[in-house]
Amino acid sequence: MQNRFSDQNKTLSHFYDEVWVVCPACGKKAVAKASAENKSTRLYCSNCGYIKEASMETSIAGQKAILRWAAHNYFDVELWLQYPFKNDVFFAYNGEHLNYLEQYISATLREHKDRTHFTLLEKLPKFYHEAKNRKALLTIIKKLEKK
Repeated sequence: MQNRFSDQNKTLSHFYDEVWVVCPACGKKAVAKASAENKSTRLYCSNCGYIKEASMETSIAGQKAILRWAAHNYFDVELWLQYPFKNDVFFAYNGEHLNYLEQYISATLREHKDRTHFTLLEKLPKFYHEAKNRKALLTIIKKLEKK
């Protein structure tokens, strides 16, 4: 039986608002969350209580704008879900992102429909797509899930 994956045409920005990071204070898992509604981001560690906030607002040519980045980029912190792979790094922003990548990588049949050239899967480095890397990448995913 084939393991089937149907591309949901998600972009990387779909996973921007909640990013699991390494706490700069204690080194354990913390969460960076962005709120476009509040125009702010917040890094919080439930292990040690570390909190830091940052504004998403900036000024470009005298005009106010909202920077729309992955939440961890406002704090210059390391991703929690990352692991070296050959000469590259496998990463995911959060559990939902990791699960999406696992579904794609583990699939022996990958269906793509109505792609826009901007989807997450189209932008992935080549090593994510290659069947020869499937077993090694799934092993990495299992390690990250247990982290």
